Amino acid sequence: MKYILKVTLTIVLLVVIAACSSNNDPQVRIKNEQLNMVNVNLQTSEKVIIIFNNIETGQTTDYQEVHEGNITATDVIRNESVSVITKVNTNYTIIISTNKPPTIETEKQ
Repeated sequence: MKYILKVTLTIVLLVVIAACSSNNDPQVRIKNEQLNMVNVNLQTSEKVIIIFNNIETGQTTDYQEVHEGNITATDVIRNESVSVITKVNTNYTIIISTNKPPTIETEKQ
């Protein structure tokens, strides 16, 4: 019985350590605060382009995972961009607003 308890506790401890030490890829989403629908192109440092089309007023997209590094988000209709260097374990919300350039909010995962 003691052996089973020791094995169980060891497994639980290893799972907890693994969960705490993992690095999650950065995630990016788009929030539309304009009065019109927006389209946003997101380009990563690896030259991968993620396209967010037809984001309705007030809508926030789901998160998309990206690799750590530089990303540039471009509001296609207004041709305005914002860039950020993404880091692991961080979420980024790119906000497209009326009468001002795109902005970025960050939060730890």
